[in-house]
Amino acid sequence: MLTNTIEFYGAALSVLDQRATLIADNIANADTPNYKAADVSFDDALRAQLGVASAEAGPLYRQNGVVGLNGNDVSLDRERLEATETGERTEATVSFLRQSTADLITAFRPNPSGI
Repeated sequence: MLTNTIEFYGAALSVLDQRATLIADNIANADTPNYKAADVSFDDALRAQLGVASAEAGPLYRQNGVVGLNGNDVSLDRERLEATETGERTEATVSFLRQSTADLITAFRPNPSGI
């Protein structure tokens, strides 16, 4: 059971890393003409990482973005919000993973009282 938990959190961290990379790419290309902001659906990508989904969930272009005169639809405000959300999810996932591994270590440690 705990192995599945660790596998789940590992997959979640992988998806969060992919999402953080896409957000960084979006910010880096905020002034690039005709650049389209990309993101990944966390739920779909996590299902694909865990082998639940039959199709691979890759990066998608964001919809409903305001396109500037140069054809670029990156909103730095939105990217900051997405980066903050991704950072908070990463911190929470790492905290849960840390606690899960601590529980695993405790479970394998011999009982000093011998009971």
